[in-house]
Amino acid sequence: MRFPEFKGEWEKSLLGQIADITKGSGISKEQLSNQGTPCILYGELYTKYKSEIINEVYSKTTLNPSSLVKSQANDVIIPCSGETAIDISTARCVPYNNILLGGDLNIIQLKSQDGGFFAYQLNGVRKYDIARIAQGVSVVHLYGENLKRIKVCYPTVEEQRKITSLLSLIDERISTQNKIIEDLKNLKSALLDLLFQNNNKWATYCIGDVLTIGNGKDYKHLKKGNIPVYGTGGYMLSVDNYLHEGESVCIGRKGTIDMPMFLTGKFWTVDTLFYTYNFRNIFPKFCYYLFTMINWQRYSEASGVPSLSKATIEKIKVSVPGLNEQEHICSILDSINNKIDIERTILAKLKVQKSYLLRQMFI
Repeated sequence: MRFPEFKGEWEKSLLGQIADITKGSGISKEQLSNQGTPCILYGELYTKYKSEIINEVYSKTTLNPSSLVKSQANDVIIPCSGETAIDISTARCVPYNNILLGGDLNIIQLKSQDGGFFAYQLNGVRKYDIARIAQGVSVVHLYGENLKRIKVCYPTVEEQRKITSLLSLIDERISTQNKIIEDLKNLKSALLDLLFQNNNKWATYCIGDVLTIGNGKDYKHLKKGNIPVYGTGGYMLSVDNYLHEGESVCIGRKGTIDMPMFLTGKFWTVDTLFYTYNFRNIFPKFCYYLFTMINWQRYSEASGVPSLSKATIEKIKVSVPGLNEQEHICSILDSINNKIDIERTILAKLKVQKSYLLRQMFI
């Protein structure tokens, strides 16, 4: 795939032939401040900077910048260490001068090429090449001397910039889509607080009065099938038998205890996940929303790994309105959830589109 106005073969070289590769200097999280000189730490490439082009720098430090490493506009930065060889290929272009670059960052200073283009290339078609040169097991390291040997391909700078511009537009759209989803989630949270705060006239029950809690079980004796198995982290695999059929609210027994999930149909839960059934004076969906409002960590019975028991859950007191009001509350919150699901589907399609272009527009 190529823009029609460009012709000719792309150049091929080693990264070290078209760039100088250096390292940043140490800035710790404890040395960040609300004021001072803008800076980037290596861990932020995984958590804060989701697009290849850094449009805004979030952190600052009051450290004396004279002894630290400063960016030159068009620099490409990539972590020196990470958890996996695949994840370490997280390149970002810094389009600004004088941003302080923290330690554990490889800095690729291109001599005449476009930094954005190479950030996209390193994250795309070169990702597995970089993974192969990363070293380590529990912590993976990426050394500048090895980066220099990565083979890269590139057209004229004009074409590089046009490719960067196209991919940047998609990244902006992805960023906007993430903001839409985040705003909807904030709206849902505000609605939950609003709908559940005026509960003085609601009836008070112990959870054990309005539902029955079932224990999850081991699934390893089962064969592969089409019935989903869930753990505290969500879907795991599918088997040929079910533990329960119907609407249910599940809550973790051990590990992740504060992420309720609403399930319908046939399913199986592992022994670290409780399921619920036999609902009395409460709709299962309302129960799910109610469970999202409970501070489950408060009821944890272990000092190490968070844990809950059936007896503890059954004794928790909750306020529950009449069935008509429950239905009204659920319809409001369901409409927000449906909208969030639609926007997440759009986001997934945008990411697929970007991945396709990263494969097709680079040699």
